[in-house]
Amino acid sequence: MSGDGREGGRRDDEVRGARRVPGPRGAVDDLDLETVGRPVLPPPGGSAPDESVPEQGVPEEEPGPEEALPEPGEPEEPDGPAPEPPHAVTADATASAPVLSHRVLKALLGAWALSACSAEETAAVEDHLTACAPCADEALRLRDAVGLLHTDGSLDLDPALRTRVLDGCLGRRPARVPIPEWATAYDAETARLDALLRDIGDSDWHAPVRLQWFEDERAVTRRTTVAGVIGHLMAVDGLVSAALGLDDPLAGTGAAAGTGALGTAEVNAGAEVPLSPTRRTETYWAATYPPATRAVREPWRALTHELIRTASLAGPNVAERSVSYGEFALPLQDALLDRAFECWVHGTDIAEAVDYPYKPPSAAHLHRMIDLAARMLPAALAGRRGAGLAGPARELVAPGEPGRSVHLEVEGHGGGDWYIALDSPAAVGSPDRAVAQVALDGVEFCQLVAGHISPVEAAAGQEGDREAIRDVLFASASLSRL
Repeated sequence: MSGDGREGGRRDDEVRGARRVPGPRGAVDDLDLETVGRPVLPPPGGSAPDESVPEQGVPEEEPGPEEALPEPGEPEEPDGPAPEPPHAVTADATASAPVLSHRVLKALLGAWALSACSAEETAAVEDHLTACAPCADEALRLRDAVGLLHTDGSLDLDPALRTRVLDGCLGRRPARVPIPEWATAYDAETARLDALLRDIGDSDWHAPVRLQWFEDERAVTRRTTVAGVIGHLMAVDGLVSAALGLDDPLAGTGAAAGTGALGTAEVNAGAEVPLSPTRRTETYWAATYPPATRAVREPWRALTHELIRTASLAGPNVAERSVSYGEFALPLQDALLDRAFECWVHGTDIAEAVDYPYKPPSAAHLHRMIDLAARMLPAALAGRRGAGLAGPARELVAPGEPGRSVHLEVEGHGGGDWYIALDSPAAVGSPDRAVAQVALDGVEFCQLVAGHISPVEAAAGQEGDREAIRDVLFASASLSRL
């Protein structure tokens, strides 16, 4: 080291940014003040001398050669208006966008899409999107996603989605054994009801459901649970399974004909007649105590699949096979349409009990259900006339001949025009022999047939013979049952 404390041969300016430690100063008396140069003082408001500690901030640019520094001791004249206090913020500074890096701006895209950025951040992001194509594409995708979050529509799947998917699949690869056209409504309505049952919770299976139908000229109600409704559907489906040669699902509960605990199996011409749907249901409810739970869904759904599979494999002649309901019988094709109608009606009952959205069937299936009810009305009119509940026949005609008719005009979803023969079930309805016209909405007519609204409450447009209209409306309600 040298004598002044520094390493030999090394200059002090080689360590950049380090202050040199000064050597010992002499006494004040030894200094000649006249020969010592005085330090140049900065002008008022000017920069501090080099030896002072620099402020932490953005370094000021050095003046160019054309910018002359003020003379020492001469005050600097400001170029613009007087500076404002440090706490003041001008309008231009507020409106200008902050200088943000690409990484920060990309991270703000999500908040920008949700309109959660401040005004300054929004201006900075939008200014950046005009120059950055990747960020602009990402911003468009995020805005589209935000649009889905703010939709006011239902989040439930479109009821027709299943049909469209199946049609697309079968269009590419047709089924080896297709479902008969007359069984598609039952297939669709059981699938819709099963989708509802999959969505509800365990506690919803015990939710009270009020079943309603029209009997003895008045509305009748019965309270049960969601599980009880599914048990009722399975009990009546057993009539169809018996017609197809399948096992009765209620054989072990005492609800099958001839083995019931109530002993109500009737004998007609040496053949056993199954219990009516009401008796089968009552017997099933009495046999399932404590009440059924979610476990009832699996056997019901397995039965519906088996019915559809058997009907599809049985060939075309099975459509006319008779299905007995005790007091009446229907061809298999109409019986499955009747079961589809009941699945929809009771699916609506369940949906109302658990606050679940449930739409009517497709227009094609609803049209078939209305057509079945219209074809059953002449026989229902004859039965009510035999019981003294309808007006007498006025013009008897030969079977197959046109007779007095009521024009039933069903409007809206699944609607159409039907002519109901009044005086004989063997007569044919004819527009030329129409004596009255009644108009109802399609869903409203089905609610009347299901017994959910009374004939008096049906909002029907009426014209012509009032007695004929009343007989048709009350006959429609009499088609309902438990």
